[in-house]
Amino acid sequence: MRATLIFTWTQIKRSFRDPMAMFFTIIFPLIFLFIFGTIFGNNDISFNVALVNQSDSQFAQEFSDNLSKNDVFKVKNDLTFEAARGQMSRGELDSIIELPADFGNINADFLPAGAVNVYYDEANPEGGQTVASLVGSVFDEINVQMTGQTPPLTVMQKSTAVSGLTQFDYTFAGLLAFTLMTMGIFGLSNQLPGEKKTGALRRIKATPFRSHQLVIGMVLAYTVLTILSVAVMIAVGLLVFHFDMRGSWLTLAVFAIFTALVLSGFGAAIASWARNENQSATLSQAVAFPMMFLSGIFFPRFLMPDWLQNATAWIPLTPVGDGVRYIITENASLITLLPQIGLLAAWGLVVYFIAAKAFRWE
Repeated sequence: MRATLIFTWTQIKRSFRDPMAMFFTIIFPLIFLFIFGTIFGNNDISFNVALVNQSDSQFAQEFSDNLSKNDVFKVKNDLTFEAARGQMSRGELDSIIELPADFGNINADFLPAGAVNVYYDEANPEGGQTVASLVGSVFDEINVQMTGQTPPLTVMQKSTAVSGLTQFDYTFAGLLAFTLMTMGIFGLSNQLPGEKKTGALRRIKATPFRSHQLVIGMVLAYTVLTILSVAVMIAVGLLVFHFDMRGSWLTLAVFAIFTALVLSGFGAAIASWARNENQSATLSQAVAFPMMFLSGIFFPRFLMPDWLQNATAWIPLTPVGDGVRYIITENASLITLLPQIGLLAAWGLVVYFIAAKAFRWE
């Protein structure tokens, strides 16, 4: 065991001296974090709209001024209707709000009246229809203020007092699972075949150092590097994107270490069998990419057909993504995660058995 640990420490120091290894350990996962964090970390909702005011009434002018001050709408007031329609067809605008010439004129009850036209694009109707609903809500409030009468049927919005997943929470948990997978599978599966090709393992074979010590040492080294990569991602998520951790850090650490050990077994199995980097790269991609897109780490599995949900529940990355997400967002304990841990343990036995039987020194 002492020789194995010395070998592990040597591999870790070697990785720190390799700029490319440090890039894939630290920088590469952070690139994904910044891309997805920028996209999904912004919870502010706004709509790009063009306001075409054809009315000379004072009420229309006041409505236009107040709409421009609303944070929900990013208003363009300087477009003609034709120019606005052209921008909306190109996806630059969500909707067009048109105030007709008679909008805001005083009616028989001495109150401003009129109808607003809200246009949407047939190719993307959701934005315009949402804008129409919001403008309708604004008019409902104005009508109550002007008439003093509350509509007999109303809708009240109330919180369930349960905080669910945000887009960033879901994506961040998936990114952690993605990092655990890529470090365990791609890192280890590429290094060992490269050393077979250079003949480095042939020289190790001539020593008392055995194959199982080599595999264990490499797995431990990549487990340490994986946990380092995950720790850096969590630190950046907390400091830059204000990631909300609702679970136990200790539980997350234990689950991450266990997961890194299991997924590194996949890399060890691939690296043990492959004779060179070409074989290992092809096989690692064949293993990793289906897991990446079918495990639910980026796209919710409940959107899949039932038969596909049942099938993908058994792939190795699914319990990883589910476990990380349950810990982060629901404060799940290791007892709660026993189904995920059991499935990972079963996969670990399989891949380490393959790694032991398929190992080649050259």
